[in-house]
Amino acid sequence: MYRKQQTKMSTTTLNKNLKLTPIFFLIPMFILIALALYLHSKNALSKESYIHIQKDTFIRLNFHLSQFPRLAYNLTQFGDTLIVISFLTCLLLYVPKIKEPLILASIISAIFSISLKKLFAVPRPPSALDRHDFVIIGKALTGHSSLPSGHTITVFTTLTVLWFVFFPKKITYKIGWSLGLLSIGIIVALTRVAIGAHYPIDVISGGLIGYISGLLGILLGSKVTFLNRLHPQKYHPILLVLCIICSILVLNKIVQEHLIIYNLTLISLAFTLYKLIFTYYVYKRY
Repeated sequence: MYRKQQTKMSTTTLNKNLKLTPIFFLIPMFILIALALYLHSKNALSKESYIHIQKDTFIRLNFHLSQFPRLAYNLTQFGDTLIVISFLTCLLLYVPKIKEPLILASIISAIFSISLKKLFAVPRPPSALDRHDFVIIGKALTGHSSLPSGHTITVFTTLTVLWFVFFPKKITYKIGWSLGLLSIGIIVALTRVAIGAHYPIDVISGGLIGYISGLLGILLGSKVTFLNRLHPQKYHPILLVLCIICSILVLNKIVQEHLIIYNLTLISLAFTLYKLIFTYYVYKRY
């Protein structure tokens, strides 16, 4: 019975309602090129000028967006890879077909994030601006890793994969689904400005790069199926270990900072662990 349910859940993720075409890649690439041309026209390709042309806009946005600091600090954690993985563990259990695109997209986004941060090496706001001029929520993030926003890349990568895999059939659902996920991504991106961690262009470019990473993960995931060939009895132990590791890391975060989002993350992991243990019990019995 469990195997039939597992098979049914897997086949429902084979999305035939949305097919990747070149336009999906061309639009974000066009916007990134337009953004680069805009910076060039403003002579803002150097680190100093890049920060200078955004300084006033950043300070204004930061002031208005930081009115609810606790909320902003909780929401911004959705761009943390650990939090995203923890919330998706249950989805990986029930919808195994999402493994390939999600794993590949995450790897691609990590490569983009790390390499571009090192390439541009733009100082973060607390390192480049007077800290008395804007609001910093949580620990002040310093260093030369502002462009692009890694949290924004992570959340848009994940949302793009979810958008494609679960794209609905009905037009009204399509619009609601797309706008809902886009709104979540924008909100999380804006929290990076709210807490004083990134400039506006950091999060704009991060969102576009995350979207492209998600598309590439989906494209490669449709051709790579080795993970889905794994029998659940071989796959679930890996997920079990992942949940335990994530739980330990989240507990450590709770000790350091008692945020609501961390407690919710731990509850999600606990539920997944319970389902995994129950799954083993069913397999051993039947």
